[in-house]
Amino acid sequence: MTNVAVIGVGNIGFQHARLYASMEGVNLVGISDINEKMGKKIAKQFKTKYYKNYLDLLKNEKIDAISIAVPTVFHKDVAIEVIPYVKKLLIEKPIADNTKNAKKIVKAAKKHKTKVFVGYVERFNPIFAELKKILKKEQIGKPISIIIKRVGLFPPNAKDADVITDLATHDIDILNYFFNAEPKLLIATGGKLLHDNYDYSEILYNYKGIKCFIQTNWITPVKIRSITITGSQGYLEANYITQEITLYKNIYKKTFTNFSDLVLKFGKPKMKNLVVTKIEPLKLELETFVGTKKSKIRLASEKDGFLALELAEKAKNYISKSN
Repeated sequence: MTNVAVIGVGNIGFQHARLYASMEGVNLVGISDINEKMGKKIAKQFKTKYYKNYLDLLKNEKIDAISIAVPTVFHKDVAIEVIPYVKKLLIEKPIADNTKNAKKIVKAAKKHKTKVFVGYVERFNPIFAELKKILKKEQIGKPISIIIKRVGLFPPNAKDADVITDLATHDIDILNYFFNAEPKLLIATGGKLLHDNYDYSEILYNYKGIKCFIQTNWITPVKIRSITITGSQGYLEANYITQEITLYKNIYKKTFTNFSDLVLKFGKPKMKNLVVTKIEPLKLELETFVGTKKSKIRLASEKDGFLALELAEKAKNYISKSN
């Protein structure tokens, strides 16, 4: 039996507690949150103990693995205090609010030989594994460009965050993992339209010669999580939320004799909706973290988390110098 705990049971932390409580071979020994009313309610719901002070949780319970899901600005302080007590720690993304604090987490983890992971859950979205298969089989030929859109309204619990650190790092990590490489930043734009911190951005990276564009904002009134890939022989679009992929095969011909021939050769492409086995990405991530399920997908390490945050900071610096 693996003893686990959750610090911070707001939006995403609640989901961690919910999933841990439902797993075979896992014992949710306790949760902690400064909101006593909410914390006690959730503890009762999942039949575990509530602690207002997470240090009391660490001192009173035997914990094998723990999730930290507090606001990003507190990641460094909480992680450094938790690390001496556990051997496995999962910090919800991003690893910290800046690279200076992230370095302190990495240093503490090394000192205490604690394995620290960062919750970049999109790695475990089934469409991601399917996209890798498609590209490996060259079903759309050689990739030319990738466009990722992650937009929607401002989340109420992100008061101290910015859209680049909070959202864009998801897709920076996905691309880093996908290409197993660090990109070159080509250009970044963005601004603070409705909020005190960056609430919209557009970032263009070069990964091994492939141009990758990431658009994020907290302004678009509809939640969109999508990725499109253009290849030399086709095009695909995927929805991270509905876990659907549509593949379009290129019927392009270089020459045509008349308008009818033009329509035939450049007209409607062959379209195929691919079947994806739908799963809850967070469940698979947490099962992989605690070891109840083996997965070919690698959890984001503290080094992965640091790199994603470092690249986000470089993009913000680029924007700052350009404005």
